Amino acid sequence: MPTRKIAPVILLLLILPISAQTLLVVNQGNSTLSLIDPATNQQIAAIPENTPGVHAHEAAVTPDGRTAFLPIYGSTGVGKPGIDGAQMLILDIPSRTITARIDFPHPVRPHQPTYDPATHLLYVTTELDQAITVIDPKTHAIVGHIPTGQPESHMLAISHRGHRGYTANVGPGTVSVLDLAARKTLAIIPVAPTVQRISISNDDSLVFTSDYAQPRLAVIDTATNKIKTFIPLPGLGYGSAPTPDGRYLLLAIPAASKVAAIDLHTLTVTRTIDVPAAPQEVLIPPGSNTAYVSCNTSGKVAVLDLPTLTLRTTITAGPGADGLAWAK
Repeated sequence: MPTRKIAPVILLLLILPISAQTLLVVNQGNSTLSLIDPATNQQIAAIPENTPGVHAHEAAVTPDGRTAFLPIYGSTGVGKPGIDGAQMLILDIPSRTITARIDFPHPVRPHQPTYDPATHLLYVTTELDQAITVIDPKTHAIVGHIPTGQPESHMLAISHRGHRGYTANVGPGTVSVLDLAARKTLAIIPVAPTVQRISISNDDSLVFTSDYAQPRLAVIDTATNKIKTFIPLPGLGYGSAPTPDGRYLLLAIPAASKVAAIDLHTLTVTRTIDVPAAPQEVLIPPGSNTAYVSCNTSGKVAVLDLPTLTLRTTITAGPGADGLAWAK
């Protein structure tokens, strides 16, 4: 499907120049993308998606930090009726303009975009096709599909060596294991009545997804593609990310307005950190001592200090702050 060029959109906010590093926050509440300067913890631009009635949930950035991809999911949440998205916007970060879009052949509810540095391909969950769509991020061409074998394949984690993909299939409560090179499903792992979000350990040995019926985290052994254990949580879990040293997994607990720190040596929650209401996604830039946590109903981003596992400050983003991405 060819890329469609579109006229640049007008910025809602333009105050300061973008620094060498930029935090991107997808705001579902007003269909905008916040650009935040991590040096000052200030929003420097809010870019409208310019797609009436529908909005993005997640974003991904190319390694050079110049291009962002925003799949337009639709007007609703996973598994709920509403308008189904069928396009992905392409943002030029230095100029702060949406310059093109990729049109899918039909409505697919595109969601989690994930750039794979091992293959230099972009993988996007396309729920209504029960598949991952493979895109060349340079030409913007759709170059393939990987079946997940399950509906509502909402989130995607890719191994650091680029060989395996893992999808959290929300409604079925399963995880699909994918061979990215062969573009086929290797296994479907039953987890719970419903699952949410997914992440992978730094050494690719463990995959984590939250049981969304009970307050516990499923830990999957990637060598066997079986559940290794469940970790009790202080509430239903959501987005997570491992710290750069591999010691902890930081996990959002939305209803409790907390982030749980899970010791990956003992597989237990060792402490919790209070954050603004409804934490969603956790992003830790490579090699950083800082974690960013989007907090949905508060429109804030919590900034956590990793050495002390404490809240350092908060950043004002937009209403319904959700997906996070990092441009270096």
